[in-house]
Amino acid sequence: MKFSHQIQFNAVPDWADHYLPYSNLKKLIYSIEKDRVNGTHEHSQDLEYAPSEQTALMRDQIQDSNSVFAAALDKSLDKIVKFYAKKETELYDELDQLVLEIESLDSSRRPSHQDEEITLGDTPHPHHRADFPRRESNLDGDSLPANIISQNLTDTYCDHEAGIEPGGGGGGGGGGTTGWSNNKISPDATSELRKRTIDLFVLLSELKSFVALNLTAFAKILKKYDKITNSNLKRDYTASHVSQAYPFKSATKSRLNERIQQTERAYAFLETNNNLDQAIDELKAHLREHIVWERNTVWRDMVGQERKVQTVGVGESDMMQIKTPCGSLKIDREQAIHTFFLVASILVFVILLQVEIFAHIEQNRCFAILVFASILWAGEVMPLFATALLVPVLVVTLRVMRSEDGNFTRLSAPDATKRVFASMFSPVIMLLLGGFAIAGALSKFGIAKAMATFVLSKAGTRPNRVLLVNMLVATIASMWISNVAAPVLCFSLIQPILRTLPVDSRFGPCLIIGIALASNLGGMTSPISSPQNIIAIQNMNPAPSWGVWFAVAIPLSIIGNIIVWMFLVWSYEPEKQTPHIHAIRASNDPINSTQIYVCLVTLITIILWCLAHTYQEIFGDMGIIAILPLIAFFGTGLLTKDDFNNFLWNVIMLAMGGIALGKAVESSGLLQAIAVQIEALVVDMNAFQVLFTFSCLVLVIATFISHTVAALIVLPIVAEVGARMDDPRPSMLVMGTAFMCSAAMGLPVSGFPNMNAIAQENELGQPYLTTKDFVRNGIPSSVFAMICVTTIGYLLMTVVGL
Repeated sequence: MKFSHQIQFNAVPDWADHYLPYSNLKKLIYSIEKDRVNGTHEHSQDLEYAPSEQTALMRDQIQDSNSVFAAALDKSLDKIVKFYAKKETELYDELDQLVLEIESLDSSRRPSHQDEEITLGDTPHPHHRADFPRRESNLDGDSLPANIISQNLTDTYCDHEAGIEPGGGGGGGGGGTTGWSNNKISPDATSELRKRTIDLFVLLSELKSFVALNLTAFAKILKKYDKITNSNLKRDYTASHVSQAYPFKSATKSRLNERIQQTERAYAFLETNNNLDQAIDELKAHLREHIVWERNTVWRDMVGQERKVQTVGVGESDMMQIKTPCGSLKIDREQAIHTFFLVASILVFVILLQVEIFAHIEQNRCFAILVFASILWAGEVMPLFATALLVPVLVVTLRVMRSEDGNFTRLSAPDATKRVFASMFSPVIMLLLGGFAIAGALSKFGIAKAMATFVLSKAGTRPNRVLLVNMLVATIASMWISNVAAPVLCFSLIQPILRTLPVDSRFGPCLIIGIALASNLGGMTSPISSPQNIIAIQNMNPAPSWGVWFAVAIPLSIIGNIIVWMFLVWSYEPEKQTPHIHAIRASNDPINSTQIYVCLVTLITIILWCLAHTYQEIFGDMGIIAILPLIAFFGTGLLTKDDFNNFLWNVIMLAMGGIALGKAVESSGLLQAIAVQIEALVVDMNAFQVLFTFSCLVLVIATFISHTVAALIVLPIVAEVGARMDDPRPSMLVMGTAFMCSAAMGLPVSGFPNMNAIAQENELGQPYLTTKDFVRNGIPSSVFAMICVTTIGYLLMTVVGL
């Protein structure tokens, strides 16, 4: 394994940016070598007969190269020193506070052995192991043992030297003691202190690993530099810079060893009745468990990146052989399904162009386009956004657009093109872009993850409570970073829990499907949480403010989460098999000015969105407000053009194609014709009954096809039907139907959160969930959500005036 991979594999993931940038420095070495070769070649002819001048030139080149490389090392070393000093201060202060709290538990405690009096804050007893063995790099030479890097935590910081026993050399259960008597302090009083002691031991051990790994990295990169450039920089730089740096001084390492031993004595006092040997063994077990899941996370990320770069598949598809007159053709099952849908869609499209179903040719042709696009979307014959881009082509070439002057004359191709493109780039698209900018900033600067881990760290270890908290986190994350990105974040956060569960544990599938269902419900919480909400706003006149949307969607999603949580607890009974689980550790990194700036911009934007109608005379529309975070983040350089290019442009193109289709359906008169026919079916129904009818219809449609596609097809019709009722309430019907698009979650194909959940696998490569899990839990949850939307949601929408 290359050292660049070793340092990535062994680094603490949360501190990855603070290690020596080994790969970048290696690239710099090759660049220096290239420049030196080119420079020597350019002067070789002129200096062919001047060896002394050539030697002087080479010395100058070496000095220049050393200066460039040493400057890069200085920058990295300074970053390492600052990070270590910050972490050391944080952890030592926390340990001091922990010791004070432990000592305050029992003010009357006294030493159990007067001749070996040791307190938690004292230096170790001479019989106690004075220092952990160090397996640091050999700065003078040369190769390091192969197992140093792969075991830099468990071996370097936890194993004892051969023949040295902790606690005075006693090998038995009570051989090592802290010297303090434990006066039977209640478990409730010590449980939190015990957890904090374990966390501090792990963090201090990781800090020691941080020092050892960076020291090895300096030795490796300097050796490589000397070898490639034929220099002698390693000895001088190591002696004058690396060895003199604060983290690598002997006194600093000794102080860190003493602090680690202090946590061992604290744990022994709290947990093992002052048995230091047992305390160290248990702490080592906790550290080993932490390393296992932490390295497993890094390993999975590395494999995932490799697969992404190399486009490596995870399996082979079953091939079918079809015999034709020209020979046999091999296609897989997916290709066969796509081919079937393509042929069926083309046949239906051609037939509908010839059949006169409606009174006008524009309506017939627009209906053919609608059905054709729906079949392509449902069968996913091509990417959804590609089908969306096909819509404006067909709308213009088949001339389905009509004028709006009351004469309803068919528009020419140039006029139709202007109309279609003007509608495609609407304020709704800018709202989507502004939402992506906010989501990108929250993710890039770790705000979303920090907030999520903080909440999850408070969830405790009871499975039922952890399930509910994870579901609420998924819903809240979906509100701000979309229900496409939220499950990805949440599934990565629960990996420490999943890896510590037994293979047959029911809590793993319960937790994963809970996050998926909660992410679906989170898709209704804000206008930017899912594409169907954007489509709904496009069909609501006037568009609702964010305050109105929140007033309906947030209570609805919270109630839906609680109902689904209760059903999952009843269905899986997770606490019966798994009473306790691994706790998630919150990030202790301090908040920086950049994160504060991002939060302020986000809050200001949301407030303006909520009060959009109040400031309508200034901003005109929420789309203009959406430009503010784009300017605030990209204008200051916080987000770059690469971040802009990484926006979900496929979702934007899909939304634009759907808007074009909706405009064509409206302009051609098809929407009105369909609405008249549906109106005849619901003529005797009130608004509640119409909402219930459309909710049932959309629930079935959106379960089998994309939520966004269902919204594209149904929401324009719902808006027109609502406008033609005796008591017109189109906005209420559109919002309620859009909620139902998000609440359809009965199958693995019902929305991206479900697709992501079904793909989750354990360490043995076995999926946590099957289609049976979604049928058994997703369908009842969808029905519960529909009941909530048509009852509680109806009341809330009535209260806010929709």
